[in-house]
Amino acid sequence: MRTIIDDASVYDHLKLMSAFVCEAGYKGLLVGLDEMVNLYKLTSSQARNANYEQILRILNDVLQGSAENLGFLMGGTPEFLMNTRRGLYSYEALQSRLAENTFARDGLVDLSGPVVRLASLTPEDLFVLLANVRRIMQDDAGALPDDALEAFMAHCSDRIGEAYFRTPRNTVTAFVNLLSVLEQNPGVEWSDLIEKIEVSEDLGEDMTEVDEATGTQDPGDDDLISFKL
Repeated sequence: MRTIIDDASVYDHLKLMSAFVCEAGYKGLLVGLDEMVNLYKLTSSQARNANYEQILRILNDVLQGSAENLGFLMGGTPEFLMNTRRGLYSYEALQSRLAENTFARDGLVDLSGPVVRLASLTPEDLFVLLANVRRIMQDDAGALPDDALEAFMAHCSDRIGEAYFRTPRNTVTAFVNLLSVLEQNPGVEWSDLIEKIEVSEDLGEDMTEVDEATGTQDPGDDDLISFKL
């Protein structure tokens, strides 16, 4: 490298990296960009548009085949995508390219487009997820029985209703905490702990910093708002 990679050149260097990994014997490079909702939170429209222009450049290259052996996975909330004032849909060129298939309605899906909507988990999906967490954290000999998983899910359902599997972040955290306590306290039975587990509903606070009415952040959170020269 002869230059310092900055905001303006990072995408070009990702292209270079994809060529390098192909020379190393791989099929290509897949770049994951999560928490894209943070672009939605930018208070400056100029800063948001600058980011959206970069996304548009990436999208054009990928869809038109200009970026070979390079793929992107961008994760964001529905508001980040569809909000016409601050989200990707506020940028007309992106809205036209990311528009969903109008025939994909009433349970029909189209996975060929650039946008893939992720459905909420079902109770069965969450059971599989908890079983995988159990498999990672416990050996087969001392693993919790399936009855324990069902009792844990029933307890969470009683406490917060359907939110326990639709927005399962806090549910999974509580389950990991349960396994940790059982691992470090061998004499404790899981049945003695289930009813004591505190589970709160995940309210999805990704957008709480955005004031929809004014498009600005809460002034009370800015430590420098009273600063004067």
